[in-house]
Amino acid sequence: MNTSLLFIGNLGGGEWIVIILVVVLLFGGKKIPELMRGVGQGIREFNDAKKNVKSQIEEGMKEKDNQPKSTTKE
Repeated sequence: MNTSLLFIGNLGGGEWIVIILVVVLLFGGKKIPELMRGVGQGIREFNDAKKNVKSQIEEGMKEKDNQPKSTTKE
């Protein structure tokens, strides 16, 4: 089990404020909107790819169901 993501849920308000202050200090106020825009675009592309894969899987399943059953006599 991946425990690296479990600690994120245990962060309190003070920890989030410290993290946000560090991000502001590292990137500056002008770079944060660009950073967030990039994150949003990445999430959007990921969701589009996920929908594309899901639709391809569903189409493949429909094609498999629509194929006539072959009866081979031996």
